[in-house]
Amino acid sequence: MNKVYASAKEALAGVVADGQTLAVGGFGLCGIPEALIAALRDSGVKGLTCISNNAGVDGFGLGLLLETRQIKKMISSYVGENKEFERQYLAGELELEFTPQGTLAEKLRAGGAGIPAFFTKTGVGTVVAEGKETREFDGETYVMERSLRADVALVKAAKADRAGNLVFNRTARNFNPMAAMAGKITIVEVEELVDTGSIDPDDVHLPGIFVQRIVLNAHPEKRIEQRTVRAK
Repeated sequence: MNKVYASAKEALAGVVADGQTLAVGGFGLCGIPEALIAALRDSGVKGLTCISNNAGVDGFGLGLLLETRQIKKMISSYVGENKEFERQYLAGELELEFTPQGTLAEKLRAGGAGIPAFFTKTGVGTVVAEGKETREFDGETYVMERSLRADVALVKAAKADRAGNLVFNRTARNFNPMAAMAGKITIVEVEELVDTGSIDPDDVHLPGIFVQRIVLNAHPEKRIEQRTVRAK
């Protein structure tokens, strides 16, 4: 089975469609599948529900899809850095399901592991727990959280072999492995593509069983959200 596609457009072809739920890796602009997101914008699909820590920034990352109104709902944990995200939400133009950051990661991981729900103390006694089942364990109250699955996952890795075994670069790993696990079909954008067998098994961060399609983007833009420099 050939998992390598010539372009992001070809990797998305026949997979993405209106009304789907997508899990998108990344944390801010760190480790985002920028080429796949741009190709998704160009595909014109709409009515999307996107599961992602946040929505990039204005004009980049998932911010591109907010500008074109292709996203109808965000399941995320952070709105900052993106004025259009904030504007659409406050204007009632965008559905938003806020989820604590660690809970969001576990919801994706659990979904990929086939676990339908789990209990956590995070959010107990707050609006996060409203309408959700709670249960007591060892004298402590926990709230039940349902796991998340996605029709398609878009992820970013530093390196892949042709079987889809992935290596992530430091903090760019962030939500990418969990998003990949949660997707029924996972498409990965990589900076380096190597022959199968050339990655030491001990160095594999995510096995290729979770990856269906691969596209090479050897020269990503890698923007910085907020450039901070030392005063002279």
